Amino acid sequence: MFRNAARPARWRACAVGCVAALGIAAAAVPAAAAPAADADDRYTAEEIHTFLEDFYGEHGPGDFARKYGISPQLKEKVAGNPEFDVLLCAQNIPASIDIGPVTTAQSARVGWATVSTYWSGGSGKADFTAYVDLDATRPIQLLDVDCGSGS
Repeated sequence: MFRNAARPARWRACAVGCVAALGIAAAAVPAAAAPAADADDRYTAEEIHTFLEDFYGEHGPGDFARKYGISPQLKEKVAGNPEFDVLLCAQNIPASIDIGPVTTAQSARVGWATVSTYWSGGSGKADFTAYVDLDATRPIQLLDVDCGSGS
């Protein structure tokens, strides 16, 4: 009888300790995992720049970025142009890619940057504009690409 009475007390102490530890860990995780969006739940220019660098990489977006990193409207645009890589405004893979400074229009809830692609070992260059949704209540995504812009 004594043994049975003592066991629940030990389990309660262990359970309370575990719950407390999990509570501390759970309290820390959302703060670390939450995006560093501004007070209006919008992505910052720095976050957009980082996203575009990750999205485009050195030679263009990979399969995961093409599937999950673009808006449904942009997916339709990509599907409607099978002979042309809409996301790169090109037909081939560039030698390298650079992302320019990001501009944000908070009232329009959109940010954009010039994406520069380099071809033929750096001798050829093409620019286009990539637009990103600022709504930080959703995963960051590429909204559209404007191939007509350039310098």
